[in-house]
Amino acid sequence: MARMIKVAAAQMGPTARDETRQEVVARLLELMREAAGWGVDVVVYPELALTTFFPRWAIEDEDEIDSWYEREMPNAATQPLFEEADKLGIGFHLGYAELAFDADGTKHRYNTAIIVDKTGAITGKFRKIHIPGHAEVLDRPGQHLEKRYFEVGDLGFPVFRAFDSLVGMCICNDRRWPETWRVMGLQGVEMVFCGYNTPVGLGDPYDLDALTPFHNHLSFQAGCYQNATWAVGVAKCGTEEGFNMIGQSCIVAPSGEIVAQCSSIEDEVVVHQCDLNAAAEYKRDIFNFAYHRQPQHYRLIVERTGAEPPAEG
Repeated sequence: MARMIKVAAAQMGPTARDETRQEVVARLLELMREAAGWGVDVVVYPELALTTFFPRWAIEDEDEIDSWYEREMPNAATQPLFEEADKLGIGFHLGYAELAFDADGTKHRYNTAIIVDKTGAITGKFRKIHIPGHAEVLDRPGQHLEKRYFEVGDLGFPVFRAFDSLVGMCICNDRRWPETWRVMGLQGVEMVFCGYNTPVGLGDPYDLDALTPFHNHLSFQAGCYQNATWAVGVAKCGTEEGFNMIGQSCIVAPSGEIVAQCSSIEDEVVVHQCDLNAAAEYKRDIFNFAYHRQPQHYRLIVERTGAEPPAEG
């Protein structure tokens, strides 16, 4: 019997530096309403969906830096999203910059994403782990200062029960690392939500920039196939404040096939109805970890190569 979940990738075009949270949320609401018109269960928004990609600038003033972050979720600006989700009966995934405080007042800055259910309640949170870019300011017009503005996430790669499935999250650069997918795969993940803001033209060699869209899809397709899961990868893209970011938001099947893809670098919604049992077939057969990764296989590796096997347990 099929287990269906209809998902929407809600890609966003450029967001201006002076665009207010209220203006951005109005765009997100339009995308949500369009997705709801297609009868979707959940709409997936990009990384840092509420602001421009501010790590491109070297900002010195602490108050200005903090202004890019959300101290609570929902807040006054984002509450309409939660209310509309409840009204429409649709869930969503949202990426944003989070300002968090310990009990002793210690401040932390994270690149965060949440899952919100169809009643407008937060059911899962993730903080980006693989932080790209650099902390020092380089001699070039555009920076990639994520290491300056974000700490490494402290929540691991959990999998949540949501939308009658097992759902995980990662953010942007996380998608490139096989450990990201495998940790969730070993928890039986069936659907991964991933927002990204991927810049090009900041100073990397042209041959790397030229391959960035290919590597983006390669990461999603390999991760999905090797871990028997669906994924929704959603960009904030286009020429934003004079700098280019890739688009090609996509929905990827457990077979590794791209089943839906955005064709613009603007606000756009693509939808696909996903059969979660398609993931189950791969988990039972080709990528049955318990059956195909038995202890004697590791002993054979050691005997033939001298390599140390991973610890059991």
